[in-house]
Amino acid sequence: TFWVIHRVAYTEIDWKAYMAQVEGVINGTYDYTQLQGDTGPLVYPAGFVYIFMGLYYATGQGTDIRMAQHIFAMLYLATLLLVFLIYHQTCKVPPFVFFFMCCASYRVHSIFVLRLFNDPVAMALLFLSINLLLAQRWGWGCCCFSLAVSVKMNVLLFAPGLLFLLLMQFGFRGALPKLGICAVLQVVLGLPFLLENPIGYLSRSFDLGRQFLFRWTVNWRFLPEALFLHRAFHLVLLAAHLTLLFLFAFCRWHRTGESILSLLKAPSKRKVPPQPLTPNQIISTLF
Repeated sequence: TFWVIHRVAYTEIDWKAYMAQVEGVINGTYDYTQLQGDTGPLVYPAGFVYIFMGLYYATGQGTDIRMAQHIFAMLYLATLLLVFLIYHQTCKVPPFVFFFMCCASYRVHSIFVLRLFNDPVAMALLFLSINLLLAQRWGWGCCCFSLAVSVKMNVLLFAPGLLFLLLMQFGFRGALPKLGICAVLQVVLGLPFLLENPIGYLSRSFDLGRQFLFRWTVNWRFLPEALFLHRAFHLVLLAAHLTLLFLFAFCRWHRTGESILSLLKAPSKRKVPPQPLTPNQIISTLF
């Protein structure tokens, strides 16, 4: 990783925009609609602001790129450790594969130390959350999950699996306090911005209608740009995603023979006593 930092050219994409956005907060602007960077408005939740504010000060107001790269290198190593711990508990990957995971992924090195994106921060918190869930520390796991969402809302894609796990483990009433942790943390982190302009904060940081630019896509590069940007294509993808979630919920995740509505009951009141969740069940439900 350090060889990559010193031998491969850094590419500026979003770092300066991140620094300009958090600098606006430092200067006293708490209205999300007024926070801008080189690449456009601030579109990430409040956790992003606080974490990158710390990086702003640690890197000389964002000017020391090499220092930022070294910080992200340490984050990369911490993320690898968290991922390896997950694989170790599921016993699905032989240890020698870990070496290739460290060295073979140009894309991972690029996202961390050559681009300084915010995705690695969000994913590191998510992997920490998963490790806590595997350790049956459900409250702390939900707390870290909410922190990950507060950095980038993409992490919400894991929310259906987490909700299903909470219902399996605790039932509806038992899951409410854990869901409350997630909700309260979002409110606490966003409070300065919610007090200033709540609609502006929610519409910018959790904008579900924001459109991804074709020039940044990787998976859909083979499509014509007009089709990629068409709303009908977006609706088809959303419908396919929701359909697969329902199929997994009914056919894969829940196979006890009881109605899926039994998950709303407390575990002690179900006809089929729930078995302790194994690491593989937790991981397969989340991913």
